[in-house]
Amino acid sequence: MKARPPNPLRITDPGSKKVLLVVENLPVPYDRRVWQEALALKSAGFQVSVISPATKMHPKLGECLEGIYVYRYPMMIEGKGHVGLVLEYLWSFVCIFFWTIFVAVRRGFKIIMIANPPDIFFPIIWMWRLFGKKTVFDHHDLTPELFATKFHLDRSIVLSFFYFAERQMLRAVHKIISTNESYKAVAMRRGKRQSDDVVVVRNSPDPARFSMRPSDPQLRKSAKYLVAFLGEVGEQDGVEILIHAIKQIKETLGPNVVHFVLMGGGPHFDSIVLYARDQGVLEDITFTGRADNDTICRVLSSADLAVDPCPNSPHANVSTATKIMEYMYFGLPIVAFDLLETRRSGSDAVCYARIDDEAHFATLIIDLLRDESRRRRLGEAAKVRLETVLSWRVSSQSLIGLMNGLLGFPPVQPTQGTARLHERDRQASANAVSDTRNDSVSANPRSLPS
Repeated sequence: MKARPPNPLRITDPGSKKVLLVVENLPVPYDRRVWQEALALKSAGFQVSVISPATKMHPKLGECLEGIYVYRYPMMIEGKGHVGLVLEYLWSFVCIFFWTIFVAVRRGFKIIMIANPPDIFFPIIWMWRLFGKKTVFDHHDLTPELFATKFHLDRSIVLSFFYFAERQMLRAVHKIISTNESYKAVAMRRGKRQSDDVVVVRNSPDPARFSMRPSDPQLRKSAKYLVAFLGEVGEQDGVEILIHAIKQIKETLGPNVVHFVLMGGGPHFDSIVLYARDQGVLEDITFTGRADNDTICRVLSSADLAVDPCPNSPHANVSTATKIMEYMYFGLPIVAFDLLETRRSGSDAVCYARIDDEAHFATLIIDLLRDESRRRRLGEAAKVRLETVLSWRVSSQSLIGLMNGLLGFPPVQPTQGTARLHERDRQASANAVSDTRNDSVSANPRSLPS
């Protein structure tokens, strides 16, 4: 007789290592960072619960996945403008507030870790602190810069509120997790926090979730080369730049020479498909929409080259793109714009286009497709760098050590590689404090606060 799966609405666990993860902007397990964190904590002996929105791909309001209990609320509104954004966040706030109470009663938790964007959940953090819970802010994005970039604003009441909310969130929690040194510097400066309060946990693929596959020639659609893109399709993600590049590449190399697979969805998805049709390159692109791990592995195992067309912005310059790490895992040569944190992640394993030079971005793709030996060298360098300096093994140890420390358990003893990375992070964080004062940390340095 087949065993029935556990009911996440009834099962409880008397253990003391209980953690609740909360994310608003993406469903779990589609949010790869949050899901990796959940799996790492589960493997370290934590009882893990997750709250996230529900989508068509993940519609169940409650289910158990790999021993992790996932609770979802219906995403009734997806904000596409100022008013829509406010309504989306208000709805999410109410749903997450009640779900945290539900999880506290049904499953219990000792630690609550809330990811952004947005940064509006500090009242929930303060409430659970009053009940003796340990609190962590998983600092995924610089929400004020993200908002300013998305809506092309220097100042507004909503933008001022985002700065206020970010400060409150940074100051409300016991500990902060940052994705890179630049974010750590921002958290220390804006949140008035000490270095020991902020731990860097990088975005890096979990080897248990990804694997190399045999190359799939059908993905090429009879073209000689296959180029891959993975990520959200939003206004700030540079997908229009990629469409321009595809048109230039097609004009230079000819039709049916290069095929592109664009993996990802988002609020800009439908308009990007229409834009590709208007530019005459729709037949050169396969749009997968939001892709699961199997699709990602199949495409990235087959691609000749991967791209990140994200343009320079105050937000992008200091953010670590998850896609860069995932491309590196598959040993792919990469073309991206020369952004601060992209270079810190990719070092000499990435081919960098001049900032704001779309033609150069396209030219680098063409040149790299023509140079097989250089593609091979870049791909090998990327894989080695990811397996050593930037591995998820190192990052997950930092995460588990933080959580154990909050509960009074002995910290995880760092490996030699972890110790070296921590020392490098401390030095880079000190440099980043200076860098982010001088670089574009605000949408307009003359008008936005730091």
